Amino acid sequence: MSLFKAIKLPIDQTKAFSKLVVDYAQNQADLKELYGLRPDVTSFEPQIKAKAKFDAEHRYTLVKSLSKQYGRLKNVQVSSELVEENVLFLEHANTFTVTTGHQLNLFTGPLYFWYKIVHAINLAKALKEAYPEHHFVPVYWMATEDHDFDEINHIQLYGGTPRWDHPSGGAVGRLNLEGMDQVLEDLSSVMGPSKNADYLRDLFQRAYRGQANLADATRYMVHEFFADQGLVIVDGDDAELKSIFYPAAGRELKERVFANSSRKAIETLEAKYHVQVNTRPVNLFYLEETDRRRLDTENGSEWNVVDADRVFPEKELDAELENHPQRFSPNAIMRPLYQEMILPNLAYIGGGAEVAYWMELKDVFEAYEVPFPILFLRNSGLIVGKKENRKREKLQIDWTQLFEKLDVLVNKEVSEKSNEELDLRDYRLQLEAMFSEMEKIASRTDQTFTGAVNAQRAKQLKGLENLEKRLLKAEKRKHHELVERISNLKNELFPAGKLQERYDNFIPYFEEYGAEFKQALLNHLDPFTFDFHVLYIND
Repeated sequence: MSLFKAIKLPIDQTKAFSKLVVDYAQNQADLKELYGLRPDVTSFEPQIKAKAKFDAEHRYTLVKSLSKQYGRLKNVQVSSELVEENVLFLEHANTFTVTTGHQLNLFTGPLYFWYKIVHAINLAKALKEAYPEHHFVPVYWMATEDHDFDEINHIQLYGGTPRWDHPSGGAVGRLNLEGMDQVLEDLSSVMGPSKNADYLRDLFQRAYRGQANLADATRYMVHEFFADQGLVIVDGDDAELKSIFYPAAGRELKERVFANSSRKAIETLEAKYHVQVNTRPVNLFYLEETDRRRLDTENGSEWNVVDADRVFPEKELDAELENHPQRFSPNAIMRPLYQEMILPNLAYIGGGAEVAYWMELKDVFEAYEVPFPILFLRNSGLIVGKKENRKREKLQIDWTQLFEKLDVLVNKEVSEKSNEELDLRDYRLQLEAMFSEMEKIASRTDQTFTGAVNAQRAKQLKGLENLEKRLLKAEKRKHHELVERISNLKNELFPAGKLQERYDNFIPYFEEYGAEFKQALLNHLDPFTFDFHVLYIND
């Protein structure tokens, strides 16, 4: 029996998601031209048919590459049997993937990393039940080619920020693990003396001291947590996989497919929403051992590596692409195409920002004749421990109210608990009615008085508003203990005023709940919902 119980809230009630994401969840007609099939179980029958033509040679290359990638791991201490089976299944025509991706954050980064991966695992299981004649493999795509080291070199933990200092440059997955000793020491000092904490200390040592680079360390750690679920981990920084992609890369360099084909979608999004990522004329980087620099062209006949003394005339570029495809790295907007070209993939699971920029790309996929995957908004959640839930119940705050801004929630609770009438709405209505009558009299008597009446109306309403604020402020002082209790609860569940999943790391939750933490996610996260999950413990 699970320690946790769960409820689901419509995401619009959390007030934490963009208009585009909420509209996608609510199936608004304005967005339908920007994606393929809806994220429903019945959509996978036509999606499987669309992806059934996936090249058998590409499957063989994928399996060979993954076998080599896993072969680099050292001192693996969990069974890899399910993972090995899933890798081999990928060579079969009836096997498909469902994929999520994320950066190589230290110690997995924010909590939602776990939600993404569990979503992929649960989706693969649900599809196997719905389509038993097929096999479905959950995939975690490691963003090993990103080069923004400052985004991934720290986590938020116990009010501090453990940080890895390392000379950065080039793809982060290739970074050696120099300097991690100090990070592990700092981390160990703030973790507790429990059995769960000792397990994590040992795992982090094996991952960050026993592997060759950040990509292998991340694979090792994620494999330890999810090998029992058959999760397959893909590193796209791979020469064999790039050999599948290089014809598309060459076409992008010469035809500017992304910039041209995404223009209509971007215009549609700009009319109503925020455009997440804009395409460039060239959406590729040139990747060397310690550098990842943007490619650009002015005349379309030669390409230069930005901020480097390197220029490729057309013939040299063609030769470089064919002989060294691993040196060409897709940027964020082009990475989805690379992924879908090398995986027999049916669905992509991403956060709100990812869903937003995937919606720019449907026409790009059509231009490359690659099936567009079904887009899933990743699962989101809030973990509420026993103590926090007790506090919530004593304060009589329901789950939806919990997501209100602190000042709104405090004002509401103080008003409800007060013996005084703090809402002066009725007086405001009376004033409005009185001045409306005065305005009628003024207009019949002398039109020049109308301005004076309106000025007095504004002055009196402003005075009433200020009085209401002062009354509420005074009442807050009387109920200071209530205000403090509400503030403490909000800070515990929404650190730094953010969703817990976007700020906290998993370590405190694993320390407290151990394996039950992962099991609760597997048990309760629904892969076919847009709803927000609240996982809580009752007395």
